[in-house]
Amino acid sequence: MIKESELLAEHAVRRDVVAAGDYYMEVVKAGQTFRILDLEGNQAADTLFYNAKDPSERYSAVDTIREQGNVYLTAGTTLISNEGNPMLEIVADTCGRHDTLGGACATESNTVRYAIDKKCMHACRDSWLLAVAENEQYGLSKRDITHNINFFMNVPITEQGGLTFEDGISGAGKYVELKANMDVIVLLSNCPQLNNPCNAYNPTPVEVLVWN
Repeated sequence: MIKESELLAEHAVRRDVVAAGDYYMEVVKAGQTFRILDLEGNQAADTLFYNAKDPSERYSAVDTIREQGNVYLTAGTTLISNEGNPMLEIVADTCGRHDTLGGACATESNTVRYAIDKKCMHACRDSWLLAVAENEQYGLSKRDITHNINFFMNVPITEQGGLTFEDGISGAGKYVELKANMDVIVLLSNCPQLNNPCNAYNPTPVEVLVWN
């Protein structure tokens, strides 16, 4: 569902441009709203969410899909934790829908999906692992990498129940905006994928904006 925001960028208390292949890891406080802005279009922002006070509670794709009865995420969707608690709500969305089934790219999936010589190429899972290693204050480790959301990714479901990765439905300047119901750690990998035509083989930056 398309729903535009009333928030103005100049009123944001924090703005960070995240280069393709880089990560963003910050705490968004309960009541704050943050926006992921697709600066150049058809970029994927693979994102994990954790309860900042107890990171063993984290976003659950299974619980979110079950509660909303829809595999796609968009304005009005409440993101549910593995303990059944509402973590965030998507309050604005100019893309229309986002994927939470396709998972994130990894060296292993690069090998299986593309070619054996692609294994050494950078992937979202690498960015997450680097993030948790460089930010020990959050108390996360490799075992905490779990269900993620692929903001801006277009992953249709076939009639047979399979997944396909298609050209993106996002564009330059489109965004998704979420309001936090609890203090959350936002761990975003701005996808470095060079093998998928969805982004025209050209990963680009995204911007993260936060409002009080």
